[in-house]
Amino acid sequence: MTINAQNRTLPDWFTRIRLLQTRLPRFQRFEAWDHSNVTQMFNTILRGLPLGATLVLEIGNEEPFLSRPIKGAPTTGERATEHLLDGQQRLTALWRGLHNNYEERTFFLYLREEEETDMPYFIDSVARWKKEGDTDRRPFWANEIKDLWQRRMIPLDLCAPGDEASRQFKDWIRVAVPDANEREDIIEIRNKVAMIFATFNLPYLSLPVTTNKDTALDVFIKMNTSAAPLSRYDIVVAQVEAAMGESLHDLIAKAKQECPTIDIYYPIEELTLYASALLQGRPPSSATYFMKDFGKELLANWQTLVRGMKRTAEFLEEERVFDAARLPTDVAVPVLVALWAVAPQALDPAGQARTTIRKYFWRAAFSDRYERATGSRALVDFTELKPLVTGEDSSSQTPAIFDDELHPLPPEQELLAVGWPKKKERLARAILAAALRNGGWDLADGSAVTRANLASREYHHLFPVALLRDRKQRSNGEIYRALNCALVTWQTNRNISDSEPERYLAQRRDANTLGDEEVKARLTSHLIPYDELIGGDYDAFLKKRAQLVHAKLTTLCSGGAA
Repeated sequence: MTINAQNRTLPDWFTRIRLLQTRLPRFQRFEAWDHSNVTQMFNTILRGLPLGATLVLEIGNEEPFLSRPIKGAPTTGERATEHLLDGQQRLTALWRGLHNNYEERTFFLYLREEEETDMPYFIDSVARWKKEGDTDRRPFWANEIKDLWQRRMIPLDLCAPGDEASRQFKDWIRVAVPDANEREDIIEIRNKVAMIFATFNLPYLSLPVTTNKDTALDVFIKMNTSAAPLSRYDIVVAQVEAAMGESLHDLIAKAKQECPTIDIYYPIEELTLYASALLQGRPPSSATYFMKDFGKELLANWQTLVRGMKRTAEFLEEERVFDAARLPTDVAVPVLVALWAVAPQALDPAGQARTTIRKYFWRAAFSDRYERATGSRALVDFTELKPLVTGEDSSSQTPAIFDDELHPLPPEQELLAVGWPKKKERLARAILAAALRNGGWDLADGSAVTRANLASREYHHLFPVALLRDRKQRSNGEIYRALNCALVTWQTNRNISDSEPERYLAQRRDANTLGDEEVKARLTSHLIPYDELIGGDYDAFLKKRAQLVHAKLTTLCSGGAA
């Protein structure tokens, strides 16, 4: 791909904007500059300084993106021949300022010395507004030619390049300055400023018409220099909204009200597109989202999609996965939404669907299914699991994610080496999730972990760091193991501190009248072996806990709820 650099004067830009040959891709955000940015730009031009280059994408017979005109420009015209990918703020400000179509500001050329630069003239703006009952904008003096001239102000649109602005200025100056000799001096200054605009060069980089969509988007995103650059999602949403004729943002806001907890697991904006693509039988990709009928299909299946979100949030909470930080793999969430969207809603068919979906979720957590090619595999999994969930087909073909040869579950030996679950490591989080699925009672107060009290929980080393590092000479890699972790309240974590397991468990036993059985029950709720923990042999403890976790994951990955 070759990017060509070319020159273009402001009148040429204005002609293209007026005829709608130059348009903005709809994914571009709207104008963001305030009047101070616009003022600074105009005075930069008056001082003969450049504004930098813009970026355009050349267009063939068909526009690659839905488009809109620059703000303030005509809405009907000729066929688009280029999309403005970068330079919207500059060209919008130039067009609107020199055509006087800002609603709340009017820009003027001030014929007096600018204090900071000693320029003999400068450009600034006046705020405009209306009160109830007004027919003209305030301040009223800004509407009167003689009042403006008393302040040595000329409306900036009368300094625009072109014959029409010149004719309008001559009519204006005759009223403003009755004396013919004085008029000539003012006309000379105005013409000089108009010539600056008429000859001003705003160069552009041009992407050829052969540039594909993805490449154009990548170039746009990389060259976007705003404080908050557009993401690919922003671009997709704008395209989808245009195709739908309805605000996707409004629909998503309503979905958040109906299902406030789904956003805890996965950004609902991205989830909407991803899960909708799966429901349409399409891969979750930009290419899918840009299809002309994608938005229409999304809207047609909106309530089904929202139902899937609600049931997914309920399912994850029932499986005792309460937020994204404890979620082993986020790839599973859109698939869950799509599956729950089509699943039966009552009685035995719903129970059969739940078993299949539970089996899917835990295999997604414990197997390597989503280590790569996540989007394509998510579509395959939804496609293969949908008949099992809906009960429409009982084909003997095993879904890929249920195939132990393709995606085996981790053996006990692999569990031993898994790192700390606070990090974003799938298997570490899966081990913690399996433990919480078993109950996750606090070791001291006996409370079960819930979403409501999750914020008060901390990652606790069952064999404390100080004990293993100082006395046992263990490395951090050996200490920070998922099997050495339990999620407990911060009070319990602080109280245990660096005590040996035997000591802090004795404290638990002595602090209540329920005895060893209650302490053992609390440990069992985390899949923690009591005897090996109080025995003090770290390796023996890890080995035994690996056995317990493996037994639990085997049950869960078979669809069992126990």
